[in-house]
This record gives sequence, C-alpha cells and structure tokens, in this order.
Amino acid sequence: MTEQPELSDVLRDRREKLDRIREAGIDPFPHEFAEREEIVAVRAAHEGLAPGVETDSRHRVAGRIVARRGHGKAAFLDLRDGSGQIQLHAREDLLGEEAFERLVHLDLGDIVGVEGAALATRRGGELSLAIDRWRLLAKSLRPPPGKFHGLEDVETRYRRRELDLIANETSRRVLALRARTIGEVRRWLDERGFVEVETPVLQPLYGGALARPFVTHHNALDRDFYLRIATELYLKRLVVGGIDRVYELGKDFRNEGVSHKHNPEFTMLEWYEAYADYGKTARDLELLVAEVAERVLGTTTIQRGETAIDLAPPWRRMTLREAIRERAGVDIAERPTREALAAAMGTEPDPAEGWGKLVDGLLSKSVEPELVQPTFVLDYPVELSPFAKAHRSEEGLVERWEAFVGGMEIANSFSELNDPDAQRRRFEQQAAELARGDEEAQPYDEAFVEALEQGMPPTGGVGLGIDRLVMMLTGAQSVREVVLFPAMRF
Repeated sequence: MTEQPELSDVLRDRREKLDRIREAGIDPFPHEFAEREEIVAVRAAHEGLAPGVETDSRHRVAGRIVARRGHGKAAFLDLRDGSGQIQLHAREDLLGEEAFERLVHLDLGDIVGVEGAALATRRGGELSLAIDRWRLLAKSLRPPPGKFHGLEDVETRYRRRELDLIANETSRRVLALRARTIGEVRRWLDERGFVEVETPVLQPLYGGALARPFVTHHNALDRDFYLRIATELYLKRLVVGGIDRVYELGKDFRNEGVSHKHNPEFTMLEWYEAYADYGKTARDLELLVAEVAERVLGTTTIQRGETAIDLAPPWRRMTLREAIRERAGVDIAERPTREALAAAMGTEPDPAEGWGKLVDGLLSKSVEPELVQPTFVLDYPVELSPFAKAHRSEEGLVERWEAFVGGMEIANSFSELNDPDAQRRRFEQQAAELARGDEEAQPYDEAFVEALEQGMPPTGGVGLGIDRLVMMLTGAQSVREVVLFPAMRF
C-alpha cells in the first residue's frame, strides 16, 4: 500500500530528527530508565494538593508524550505511562537552553524519562512535575494514532491493537478489567481448594465438545494432531486420578465462523468437582459470577444497552422444553420431526444435522437472544450431550444446564457421565454421526473410556467462557472488543 503524501512527509521528518539526535551523540534508544515511579503512585502521593502549592517532593517518571502546548521559555507536556497521565512543566531556566530546546522539539509519541518536583498549578490546581532533567528513551518514527490512522475505523482498531491502546482510554480500561476478572476467577476457585493444572493444547485426538477442530501435522512423529476444542476429557482423567477439585483456565480452538460472539481462539475456564452434580455447579456458577462482578465493578448490576441486568443470585431456572415451547411454540418432549424443527427456524433441514443439532439451532435462534436476565436452561436431550449423565427422573434427557446472560450463553455444565459402558455407547453414536458427515461430532476416544473404567466418582463440571463474561462486565457488544488480537479476514 502506497503511503499518502502527507504521512510520507511526517515519516521523513521524524527520520531526519532521529539522524540529528544521533549526530549530537545522543542514544535515541537507551537500555533502561531505572528506579522510576508509576504515575498513578505520584498522583496518589499528592492527592488534594492545593492550587499554587510547590513541593520539594521529587519524582522520576517515564512514558509517552501525548500532548504539548506553550510557547517562549515555558511549555507543558502530557506524559502517559501504563498507569495514568501527568502534566510536565518545562522551563528553560530549570533545564538549560539546549535541553529545553531539544525537549520542546520532540514529537508526540516519543517516550521520555523525566525528573522533577511536584506542584499544583495556580489555575485549576492540576498536579504537575516541574522537571529539571529529562532523557529520550525511544524515538517514535510514526505519528500517534488519530490524525493519520483513523481509529474510528473498527477494523483498524482490531488489526492494530497497539494503536487502539495508545489512542483509546476505553480499550485500556477493558484490558485492565479483563485482567482483574481473570485474577478474581482464579482467586475464587483457589480459595475453595481447586487445583489449577495445564493439559495438552496439542492433542492426538480432540474431544470434550461438539465442534470442528483445527488440524496440524507433527513432522517428527509423522502424524496429525489437533488444537484442543476443550479441556474436559483430560481434566476428568485427573479426577479419576484423585484430584477431587481441578480447573484449567486457558485457550481452546474451534474451527468455526467468526461473529460478534465467536472467535476461533477463545479463553475458557473448566472446573470439575468430585461428588457434586449439576445442581451444585449451578449454585457455584451464580455465586462466582456475582462475586467477581462485585469485586471488579463494585456492583452486581451491569448494563446491557438500555437494560440493567442483576447478576446477584438466585438466577432464574427453566427447562429446555419450557424455554423452546415458550419462545418457539414447539414441544420437544413430543419429539417433533427434523422438518418441524427446521420449519420453526424458518430453514430447510440439513441432511448432515441430526435431530439434536436442530434442537440446539432452535435454542440458539429463538430462545437465547431473549434470555437477557441471568437464566439457567436445564435438562437437554441426550443427543446434545455425549458426556452428561442421564437425567435421574426424565427419560431421554441428561442433567445439563447452560447459563445465559444478556442474550448470550456464558457457561455450560453437566452431571458428568461416569459409567464407562454408557460412555462407550455415546461415543459409538457420535462416531455414527461423524461418519454421516457431521464434522462437529465427537470421535471415539478409547483412552478416555479406559480411564472411566478405573472408576470416576460422581462429578459436576462447568465450562465458563471468559471472553463472554468480560463482554458482560464491560458492556462490550462484540467479542472482538475484549480479545486483544481477534481473528480477522486479510
């Protein structure tokens, strides 16, 4: 792509400045700037400083120049680091003529380290540093976003996330909130005795979900491997091994379409607790989400568009049969035909899609968008849940729930199937679906069946989508807003 003439002029000017800096014997990219303070700490140390007060308190900070104003023998610069922003007051009599001139001729985007005393300006009482020393730490060879990069363009924001973070306070806030959310999720589980583990991302056989995998080839072993679609089967093998409370928080990969709620690489939490069932996991999930929201946001009430959503437990509970009958007018307990299910969605049945897949499609299209307030949808047909335990009182159903918030599924749970013979039959049924062309069906995994034959206690398991949880907490409308580098078309 050819540079626009205006941008080419700017790039050439910055390169010429770099050459002049080097000719003056100055290293424009030094190795370090030790013993700096974060700007947020400097601001906290002088909170409430009265306008016009000058202190003897010296500070050493570093960051990017994001604004500059002033003329003559004084100038003001705004400096931003990863924690916040502070105003620099630069005066020729403090810095000396040469150092002052070099400072005021820096470009926006240049990164500097400075030292100076704290003061509050007479007008407005803005906290500032009256700097008497400074050092260039990195010369910026491209202009900051905004003037040239047009970060109002959503595609540019996602493709060039570094520019988005430089320009947009909202994006930086979302990133910080995501990190805090993950930390609070871990804290909640750790405090309850769960053990965090890491299982293979590159797997000889994928499993644990109904999804199409990414395939790669291992040259040394001369065989295909798969990026994991879920951590479920490995984690349940650990339960067999005696880890009664176990979790993993990491990346899964599913070879599916990209949408406002789907990214092929996503962050998933799965936890498993021996001697629990899906009733226990539902209570835990609503407690976890509410407590994380309270600690991250200071409230359990979030905003989704014009709607206030209360995450405080207890959440509403309804069966899948009730949800579909209420929203789509179809009673799945009467086992409607594939054609009837497709007609309820306004489509033609796909020969590769089984009855259960069509029920799931009806749920996604007609029910899910309407479940704005937190809701558990319980008790699914066995065809949709190859790893869930048979319902203890309803024939043909399994003990499974999905949790919905803001019109989107955020979590999934089973009373886990621990009968190895029943699991073998489920695998055989899935293998038949796979042979009929369903690329999302579960392949047969004999190693997992053999693990169950060692004996797995009654177990409840949960999968919580971290990206979607962060969407809810931040009010984001697309998963691409909460994933730093989402999948994009090129």
